[in-house]
Amino acid sequence: MRTKSILIFICLIFGFATAASGASPDVFKDQKGEIKIAGGTAHIPVMKAAAEQIMTLNPEIQISIAGGGSGVGIKQVGEGLVNIGNSGRKPTDEEIQKYGLKLFKWALDGVAIVVHPKNAVRALTKGQIKDIFAGKTDNWKALGGEDKAITVYTRDEASGTREVFWEKAVDKGDITPKANVVASNGAMKSAIANDPYGIGYVSVGHIDESVSPAALDGVVPSIETVKQGTYTVSRGLFSNTKGEPAGLTKLFIDYLFTSEGQKIIEANGFIPVR
Repeated sequence: MRTKSILIFICLIFGFATAASGASPDVFKDQKGEIKIAGGTAHIPVMKAAAEQIMTLNPEIQISIAGGGSGVGIKQVGEGLVNIGNSGRKPTDEEIQKYGLKLFKWALDGVAIVVHPKNAVRALTKGQIKDIFAGKTDNWKALGGEDKAITVYTRDEASGTREVFWEKAVDKGDITPKANVVASNGAMKSAIANDPYGIGYVSVGHIDESVSPAALDGVVPSIETVKQGTYTVSRGLFSNTKGEPAGLTKLFIDYLFTSEGQKIIEANGFIPVR
């Protein structure tokens, strides 16, 4: 049976200033130009909020933000198509050498197993998760839930979220070819929110009332458990450049490490790297 695919391309273009709250990034006052950003979808809320602040202060700056996944971000920045390529995984040594990348890790994030809010199954062991995603366990009844088939959702192989989940949640085990493939954290959240018998995974920063996190070996994924190190399916969020950043690109990355940038990161459910 062919893998189902739900393709949702996320491209957020902010070509004009919008109202924003909080401290103004004054360093951008006398600047002008364009910053192109693409890659990991977990990064988008932070990128959007930072862009809004910058463009509110200075309409002479245009910032475009696209998704596509970590692999896309790394490839596009390496090929000079964008100024910043975001990734939810550390680029490989091969990618760093091939493209001459410089890495900037500005946050930590967890990758949470999520189910529909009406699903009574809210705690799973790693063994159970591995069996679900491999297609060995295919009915919620076997896990104490309803006698209903489990619908598995995953991400495509360009996704940094998928890579962290695959490595740390299922120990690089099989993912059933019957799984529905979705294109972003937002698309995953929407899919689970609309499927009472679905299971998938999203960045902890994307969890809201539309989905319910499932405990892994007794630990509920949250900002606090990631920060404490008790929830181990976690990763760094990176913004990568081709060579040393300069001009507006450098100012944008530097801004993520300011107190204002750190507030944006925290407000979007991530743990700032100071």
